[in-house]
Amino acid sequence: MIHIKSEKEINLMRESAQVLKLVLNSLEKEIKPGITTNYLNDVAERIIKENGAIPSFKGVECPYKGGKTYTHALCLSVNDEIIHGIPSDRVLEEGDIVCVDLGVYKNGYHSDAGRTFGVGKISDVAKKLIKVAEMAFFEGIKYAKPGCRIGDISNSIENFVLKNGFTLLEEYQGHGIGKEMHEDPGVPNMGRKGSGPRIEKGMALAIEPMICEGSNEVYVKKDKWTIATVDKKLTSYYENTIIITENEPEILTF
Repeated sequence: MIHIKSEKEINLMRESAQVLKLVLNSLEKEIKPGITTNYLNDVAERIIKENGAIPSFKGVECPYKGGKTYTHALCLSVNDEIIHGIPSDRVLEEGDIVCVDLGVYKNGYHSDAGRTFGVGKISDVAKKLIKVAEMAFFEGIKYAKPGCRIGDISNSIENFVLKNGFTLLEEYQGHGIGKEMHEDPGVPNMGRKGSGPRIEKGMALAIEPMICEGSNEVYVKKDKWTIATVDKKLTSYYENTIIITENEPEILTF
């Protein structure tokens, strides 16, 4: 069931998103060669708590048999890892790219966003991959308005990414968001124009293109969380929480 948000609910989501933006801005300044992904997680958790919020991801149950409950504030996925990477003592190196995924819970509502950052000097392919993921999000939200359908967003993202020579994850997608981190409707990154639920004013969506340099075949690592490419090629990711309005969507986390 799709929950249409009231103006009061949207205002509460805006407050959650403000905290999330503070964290992303701080992380962008912190990411450099020689730091660990655990350090980035500590920075994020400190800022979230200082602003009266809670990390959304902490305590999430693993979707795979035998996996442990998630215990970190961030998902940090490096190079061939595209989503759900667990912070660790891994040291970031010159030329790496790191996908940062963050959820913030405040006033009873979640916000969700992600970015991919280069570590020091990165390759031209990595730069393009990061840019295409970001631009694919903005191509998709051209159709995030009343009267369109979810499939219109999906189709726009898919066409843009394929036109630029990359592939998209099929198994994972964006989602509705609000009192719960994951609500209806699902927002695939691939799809047929004119398909899916009709978009209405007051919907809150987390739209997140997840793209691969090479094949989109992925696997789950032994930690039961991290999703990585089979061919070991680079990946990129970009996400924002948006609100559907009468006209253009409002991007809460941008």
